[in-house]
Amino acid sequence: QVQLVESGGGLVQAGDSLRLSCAASGRTFSTDAMGWFRRAPGKEREFVAGITWSGGRTSYAGSVKDRFTISRDNAKNTVYLQMNSLKPEDTAVYYCALKSYFYTSFKFYTEAAYDYWGQGTQVTVSS
Repeated sequence: QVQLVESGGGLVQAGDSLRLSCAASGRTFSTDAMGWFRRAPGKEREFVAGITWSGGRTSYAGSVKDRFTISRDNAKNTVYLQMNSLKPEDTAVYYCALKSYFYTSFKFYTEAAYDYWGQGTQVTVSS
């Protein structure tokens, strides 16, 4: 059974930075892809960023591109989301998700395609 555990959320001020972590366990992940999504209060969950586990291919939502960076440490089975220049509109619960057996035409933003989800970590950005 795959488990995803997010950490690193918190309360920060606008302009600050945070780094979220997502630790994966339960199987080998060399053929998978990981994604970060978020759900703001009163809104639908939305894609933030994605990365292949071994190939380093990445994808970002337009609203976070140039501010957020997704990366991974294969030795630790951990994916990170470095969030810089945070804005109040980045306030949300952030979830990581795992897609088993990534394929080249996979669309990182396709929420329904992910197989496993973490429990989420709250990020609150005050103005």
